[in-house]
Amino acid sequence: MSLKEIFVYGFVMMMSASSFGQANILNAKKPEDIGKKSQAQAMVDQEDKPLEYGYVGDRDILWSKSTWEIIDLDERVNFPMYYPIDTNNIGSSRRSLYDVLTSAIKQGKIQNVYADSYFTEKRTLKDISATISKVDTTDLGIEQYNAGEEVDAQFIDRRDLGAADIVEYHIRGIWYFDKRLAELKYRILGIAPVAPDVNFIDSGQTDLVELFWVWYPDAREVLHDALVFTGGNTAQTINFDHLLNARRFDGVIYKEDNVQGDREIDDYIADNAFMQLLESQRIKEQIRNFEQDMWSY
Repeated sequence: MSLKEIFVYGFVMMMSASSFGQANILNAKKPEDIGKKSQAQAMVDQEDKPLEYGYVGDRDILWSKSTWEIIDLDERVNFPMYYPIDTNNIGSSRRSLYDVLTSAIKQGKIQNVYADSYFTEKRTLKDISATISKVDTTDLGIEQYNAGEEVDAQFIDRRDLGAADIVEYHIRGIWYFDKRLAELKYRILGIAPVAPDVNFIDSGQTDLVELFWVWYPDAREVLHDALVFTGGNTAQTINFDHLLNARRFDGVIYKEDNVQGDREIDDYIADNAFMQLLESQRIKEQIRNFEQDMWSY
């Protein structure tokens, strides 16, 4: 990337950051003017796109390792992915990561949705509907149905998973050493929201399931347009694509590619959360030390 391209990208990032949800608020003569962007801002937004990944040839990859991580939304550093969960009193520009993903899938902006992290079984909106929502009929509705009558809408219970139900995210990525640049780099391959099973969520069951896996490169356009509030400065924000690619979150490795069929850590370290955490840290340090070991003589 040339120096000119870097400058243009930085300018675009600053302009887009300053327009988060409060565009024109200092110049608005009435509340309806808040959010209306100037012609210059609109032109910048049209040119604002995700920074393209550089091409990496297979021969340039000296070493690589796939990892699967858990992003726990109970941790404060991961709050930007979880909130806001109540969108009644805020603008449409602020949404949680789950709302951004599900809205884009429903609108057809994200089409590469899969059942697992190996991206072998593609799923449609109809397929994942049973995962993110539940429709049940009460006893009175069943009586109406058995009597041959049309079931009244009040006797049909619908439960949709929302942003507040998401407990964590699973991400799959690949660490690789680019021998042409002599750098250890990371690339996200997929992301999955994780929540209790919608069929038993109101019964107190705590077992978590992966709702769906999104092929991350297909979601970058959508995530780039979704701004996220990360701190106490409303004027300086980033988008979800930047947040994830810059690894501005805390993740715990729960699986790596290995000879045992990519078995998870809790498969060989059972019923010991502390030792599982230490094993996760060992894997992370092993990856981190690879680059330093390249320069050890």
